[in-house]
Amino acid sequence: MMAQLAFELGSTIALLGWLSLILGATLSSQRISDGLLLCGGRVIPFLLSLIYLFLLVKYWGSAPEGNYSSLVGVGLLFESQGNLAAGWLHFLIFDLFIGRWMIDDLKRSGKARWRLLPCLPLTFMYGPVGLVLYFVFQLFDKSNDSVLYAR
Repeated sequence: MMAQLAFELGSTIALLGWLSLILGATLSSQRISDGLLLCGGRVIPFLLSLIYLFLLVKYWGSAPEGNYSSLVGVGLLFESQGNLAAGWLHFLIFDLFIGRWMIDDLKRSGKARWRLLPCLPLTFMYGPVGLVLYFVFQLFDKSNDSVLYAR
């Protein structure tokens, strides 16, 4: 029951985080934009990390046959509902954090925000696919001073 609640709460909070990031990245009001980006890209990942930590502590050892040395072992870890919910939160947290990083990187480079339009939803739904697309956009823009071209 606790794992299901953490899953539902975490998923809902993460959705609010993504809405905050998308709105914050597109609004012209700097004050409102900064607040939304802080909430969606820093505060919400932090709060979700606390739920994640709680799940790790509560369900530690709940799948003693599970391990990280094989795919079967990882599958056994996720037979525990608590571990499965923690794994889901892990994805949600890092995807949000990467979304915020992309926004910050693009703002720092001064490039057009349209690049975020496909990247943020893809990162929300498919994590690394959105990040790959962001990197592709950056690679084809040699004038960019993003992290890809850092000295």
